[in-house]
Parts: sequence; C-alpha cells; structure tokens
Amino acid sequence: MGSVCVHNLDAITALGSTVPRVDQHGPIKLIEEPSFAMATIAARKNSERATKLAIRRIIGSPAPKPERFSGGTVTAFWIGPDQWMLEAPYNSHQMLFDLAKLEVKDNASVTEQSDGWCRFDMIGAGLAAVIELLCPINMNKFKSGHIIRTSIDHLGCFVLCRNLEHLSLIGPRSSAQSLHHAMVTAIKSAY
Repeated sequence: MGSVCVHNLDAITALGSTVPRVDQHGPIKLIEEPSFAMATIAARKNSERATKLAIRRIIGSPAPKPERFSGGTVTAFWIGPDQWMLEAPYNSHQMLFDLAKLEVKDNASVTEQSDGWCRFDMIGAGLAAVIELLCPINMNKFKSGHIIRTSIDHLGCFVLCRNLEHLSLIGPRSSAQSLHHAMVTAIKSAY
C-alpha cells in the first residue's frame, strides 16, 4: 500500500495574499473582495423566457435589463444579449454554478467564473473624481443599480454602482495586479 500525501493548501487572493488588501487614500477606501462566487448564464436559442424565469428564481427579482444589475444575496448583472453574470457570497454560495445549472436546466449554458475574475470595491465620497480618471463613465448619469462594461488600463472590466459612494470593479483575475495599480494611482491622483 502506497503512502498518502496530504497537502496544506491556503487560498490566496487575486493579489497573492492570504488576506484581502485594503488601501485608503483621502476619502476613498479600495477593498479587495475575494469572497464572491461567480457564474455566467447564457440563454440557448428559443429558451430566453425560460432562462429569465430561472434567473428570477435564483435572485428573487426579474433578470436585469441591459446595463443593470439586481437581486439580493445572489445578484445578476447583464453582460450581453440574453447573458448574465451571477455573483453571491462564497461562504453561503460556494456551489453557485450548481444552483444555476439546476435552475436553468437545458435552457441555458452555465459557466463557472469564480476563478476567472477579481473584484475590488471602491468606497467613499467623491468617487466620480477617481472613476473619471480610470474609464469613460459619465458619473452624472451613473446611478445605483447601473453597470457598465468598460476598459480600465486596457483591461475589459465591469463597473457596478451599488450606490454613489460604493462601486464594485470586476476585472480579469490574471491582471489583478495591473488593475489594482491603476485604481490606486487614480485614487492618489484625485486625492
């Protein structure tokens, strides 16, 4: 009988630490948020209505329209025609992919996204001064419940307006260091 090899593996954040990074400069706090599960849902041909009904069951509100997000503990945001990204706290929804797959059945394709994206929350008064340095978002029209897909430091990202003093920036995990550097630089430039 062979020996058993046991590994002690520690989860690391997108920025390579065992604890989330928090930066504070002036009135703005930038928080690395590694504790969210993510999955995408893409409706299959002729199953758009059934997919939207499944999303409603998952998030507790109608499937979001273009440039919007909605939900409660599980949130969905629109990422393209008949396509949505789901996000939920990892501690209560580690199996978000399985939940989504169970609900949509064969009406949609579901893809696990938790390890593909990183999320940073920017919190504080005066976020417009920072965001307008990062990407072409008109903060005068950007309100709670809005989401925009944009480019930040040449990276395709999503920016969610949770409220005017709380934005979530979601970008590719493989470029987390670059995205973080761009955000910190913008915060320091603005304040």
